[in-house]
Formats: sequence, structure tokens, C-alpha cells
Amino acid sequence: MAQYFEVHPRNPQRRALSQAAEILRSDGLVAYPTDSCFALGCRVGNKDGLERIRTIRRLDQHHHFTLVCRNFSELGQLVVVNNAVFRAIKAATPGSYTFILPATKEVPRRLLHPKKKTVGVRIPDHVTAQALLDTLDDPLLSSTLLLPEQQEPMTNGWDIKQRLDDEVDAVIDSGDCGTEPTTVVDFSDDEPEIVRYGAGDPELFE
Repeated sequence: MAQYFEVHPRNPQRRALSQAAEILRSDGLVAYPTDSCFALGCRVGNKDGLERIRTIRRLDQHHHFTLVCRNFSELGQLVVVNNAVFRAIKAATPGSYTFILPATKEVPRRLLHPKKKTVGVRIPDHVTAQALLDTLDDPLLSSTLLLPEQQEPMTNGWDIKQRLDDEVDAVIDSGDCGTEPTTVVDFSDDEPEIVRYGAGDPELFE
């Protein structure tokens, strides 16, 4: 049965986030809110958590997982970013964007796209997500909480608790969550390519 943490949207309670972070450190799987929509998250090195996300969402081996970071310092340890790409991403973050970039050796191979050796990264503009990342003191391996039979991501924390009670270990609910997945921009080639139109304004990369 999943633990349910209801936290304040502007000042999330430290005790609740500390408990959620401890679940993550113990290789648990957590549903948490972001500026785009709810996401499933686990520790980057959590092999079982990765497979649980694949099972819940019925994802294949070509799916780009996302590493959710607090800031550019953390992001820069995980992906290769040249000066031009740095400026483009800097102008759009924090925000509702996921950027696909070549991964560094810090990223486990099982998280990479099998052919491109890339991974998705993002810096969310959401108080609770940022507070969770600060408490955990590490990036999160994440994927949008979009179930295979649904057209739109789940947006209500209590509904998620009831639906996934036996499949996740905790749900963090702060009430204020986006309803649309991120805009995904692929920077793995010379020119940026928008591969999914979502919550982030695509004009910055068109």
C-alpha cells in the first residue's frame, strides 16, 4: 500500500519530503507532481524501479527516460552540452521542457537510448518537485505518469493513490500540478528537433 503525503503547494512540509526521500533512497517508486503533470520517479541507480516504471506504463526499450535535476550544475554532470545548446536550454529553464542530449559516463547504460546513447534531462519549475530534489540531494529517474489505456496523464494525487496503490510506494500531492506533458526537444543532432509538443512554448526552438 502506497504512503500518501499531502503537502502545502508553496511551503511543502520538510518532514513529509524527508519521508518520501527515504523511500526513494530505499529503492522505492514515488508518484510526484511537476510543472507539467505527475511523474513516476525513483533513484537513478534503482534497477527495479526502472522496470516497475516500464511495467506500469508498458514502455519498450526505446523509450527515453528523463533525469530530473535541480539545476544546471547537476544537469551538466549527466549530459554533454556545448555552448550553443547551453544558451538555448538556459533560456528555457526551469520550465516544462525535456531535452534529449548525449549522456556522460555518469549515466547507467540501461537508461540510455540503445542506438543514440542519449537521455532526457529537465529542470522543473515546481516548488514541490524542487523541494523533493533538494531533500533527496540527487536527480530523479522519471517518466510522465501516463497510463497505457489513457489519453491524458493523471492529475489528481488521491486518484493516483487509489489506482496505483499496489504499484508505487508513495504519492506526493501538493494540489497544484500541470495537466500537460513537457515539450520534448532533441539536441542530439546539429539542429534542435521538437519531438513532442507539450506544456513548454515550442517557439523557442522552432
